[in-house]
Amino acid sequence: NVNFAALIDEASFKVRTYERGVEDETLSCGTGVTAVALAAHASGRTSASTVHLSTPGGELSVKFTPVGASYKDIWLTGPARQVFKGEISC
Repeated sequence: NVNFAALIDEASFKVRTYERGVEDETLSCGTGVTAVALAAHASGRTSASTVHLSTPGGELSVKFTPVGASYKDIWLTGPARQVFKGEISC
């Protein structure tokens, strides 16, 4: 997967995600926005411990506690909705 992120303000980013397997842009990706939030903090692009992320699928927040060069208590919050349902028959 590839995540493209743009800084909006000190604690907010716009994120778009291209997912392998889907072979297209997806509305949102939880692991992707979490990675963007932690990478932004680790690289000094934000000092916030709660990062707001705007995706085509909605608004998300990632809250975390920095511990040295690592992170703990990582929480992803935002709306969730089913966008696909499938069945497999054998």
